[in-house]
Amino acid sequence: MSGRADALGGRLPLADPAALRPAQREIFDRMAEVIVPWADEARFQSTAEDGRLIGPFNPALLNPAIAAPFLDLQFAEHMHTSLSPRVREVVILAVGAVWQADYELYAHLALARKAGLSDEAARAVAAGRIADGLSYDELIALRLTQQLSTSHRVDESLYRQAENSFGAKGLIDIAFLIGIYHSVCATLTMFAIPAPE
Repeated sequence: MSGRADALGGRLPLADPAALRPAQREIFDRMAEVIVPWADEARFQSTAEDGRLIGPFNPALLNPAIAAPFLDLQFAEHMHTSLSPRVREVVILAVGAVWQADYELYAHLALARKAGLSDEAARAVAAGRIADGLSYDELIALRLTQQLSTSHRVDESLYRQAENSFGAKGLIDIAFLIGIYHSVCATLTMFAIPAPE
């Protein structure tokens, strides 16, 4: 096992799949079956060259009893959201920008490009800036996410603009998505997990 691969774990060693307890192995296999192909399709790295999980997926193995329902929440959000793929990626990158979570920004820059955002717009959002090339709804989602994630409040005029754009269901979908990615970024930051590039 290379030192370069081990560095991808940040403060944690990368878990050896052969040494996992049964509950850990179950969540490892689930992520290998679902997350690794998803990451490969979007062209970001979710494993070391030897197959060990990196990013937020490695620390998830520490507590499979919580990781499994958290994965269920992530899958449910992805499958049942009213938000477009582009709006989702704007929200996720805006959360990553607040946290400066290197791996999250790395992965979701790839996913933002796959969703149709220009590289320039995605990089601006990831840097915490208002980006050219975003639609009105994407700009509203960006401003809403930035305000809620930094001041923990939403002013009335921005709330009304967001409500007009997304409706109440869209607003709860944005709130759920922000919460999910605050958890992901907290994990990445806690363990100082780097991007592989």
